[in-house]
Amino acid sequence: MPRTPIKVTYAIFAALDLALRYGEGPVQAKAIARRQTIPPRFIEQVLHALKHGGVVDSIRGPQGGYMLRHPPSDVSLAAIVDTMNGQAKPDTRPAGTNGRTLRPSLQESLVSSIWGRVHQAEREVLSAVTLQSLIEQYSQLEQQQAPMYHI
Repeated sequence: MPRTPIKVTYAIFAALDLALRYGEGPVQAKAIARRQTIPPRFIEQVLHALKHGGVVDSIRGPQGGYMLRHPPSDVSLAAIVDTMNGQAKPDTRPAGTNGRTLRPSLQESLVSSIWGRVHQAEREVLSAVTLQSLIEQYSQLEQQQAPMYHI
C-alpha cells in the first residue's frame, strides 16, 4: 500500500488552516506552522510549492502572508496532492527493436492493472473531497471533543 509523503500531509493541513481563515486576509507562515504543528523548516517549502501550484497566493511585507487563491469549496485534495507530488510521470519502459515497445510480462500486466485501479479509486476520492468538506468535518470533530458541563 503506498504511503502518503509527510509533505503532502503538511500541505493538506496548511491549506486547511488557510481555508479556516478564508477571507480574513493573509496568514503568516509561522502562525500556520504553530497551529498545525508543522516544523518551521518545512512550512515555507510547503507553502512555496502550493503557491507554485496555484493553490495559494502570497503577499510580502510585515502584514503579508499566504491565502487561498480560490474558495475552499473549489479546492480539492487532488489539487493539493498533485501540486506536492508533481504530475504523473510518462511511461519509461525501454524501447524494443525497430522503435517498438517491449511487451510487459504477464505478472507485470496483472500488477499494473491492479495498481491502475487503485490509482483511479484514489483520484476519485481525492477529487471528491474539498477543503470546505474538511472544514465541516473539522467543526464536527471540534464540537464532539468540546467538554460538556452539566449542572
